[in-house]
Amino acid sequence: MIRIGDLVPDAARALGLDEELRLARAIATFDAIVEERVPAAAGACRVARLDGATLEVEADAPIVAQELRLRRTELVGAIAASPGGAGVHDIHVRVRPEGRRV
Repeated sequence: MIRIGDLVPDAARALGLDEELRLARAIATFDAIVEERVPAAAGACRVARLDGATLEVEADAPIVAQELRLRRTELVGAIAASPGGAGVHDIHVRVRPEGRRV
């Protein structure tokens, strides 16, 4: 027997969706790690995109961005050590422009 989760990467690659799958996994990993390690920032930040090995993150407020920047080394280490964060080696945080909602 083969687990369906083991089939997804090959199927995504065959359909040309491997980058989307990588982004989805990185988003889920980032959200879980932020919730665990920086609970005050959970829900106030999100992955905007994955640029190579860098997660581009938007924060809702400057204080959230600052906290994520201060904890950057810890967060990058935890993400890189997680299966869903494979290949992520940096985080770039910016404050979400005013008036822009996701």
